[in-house]
Amino acid sequence: MTKHTFIFIWIALAGLIYYLADGIQNPNKIKNLGESSIVVLKRGLDGHYRSEALINGQKVNVLVDTGATGVAISQSVADKLKLKSIDAIRTRTASGDSIGYMVRLNSVKVGGVEAKNVSAMIAPSLDGDVLLGMSFLGRMDVRLYKGEMTIKQVD
Repeated sequence: MTKHTFIFIWIALAGLIYYLADGIQNPNKIKNLGESSIVVLKRGLDGHYRSEALINGQKVNVLVDTGATGVAISQSVADKLKLKSIDAIRTRTASGDSIGYMVRLNSVKVGGVEAKNVSAMIAPSLDGDVLLGMSFLGRMDVRLYKGEMTIKQVD
């Protein structure tokens, strides 16, 4: 076996491990969610519900957070979505006081569950991508049972 073959095998093995680990940690990919008006999210190994979603038609990663008042978007995602803020506001989070920027999202869609004209906030200090909070979830019937979150369209 040549050195290049050995390196190729290791790279392929590392890619396969990454692919499998990502599928276990983040099982809620857009392609798996379908288009039904009821979506079922599986809880990740860390106990959180993460998913791929569409915001204004663009794919983003979200952390579903029933304890968050609204949808909070990191600055990098806001730039990707080309969001323009309406107004600056002072916010209080678990990490302390900060400034956020109010925006309106044309649509937020998880699987086939969609809400239009959703209020959100650009949170420059947010480390993740998007927190999907109650300004979206409050329009839905949300249930937690045995490691699954069921989100049902109600409007």
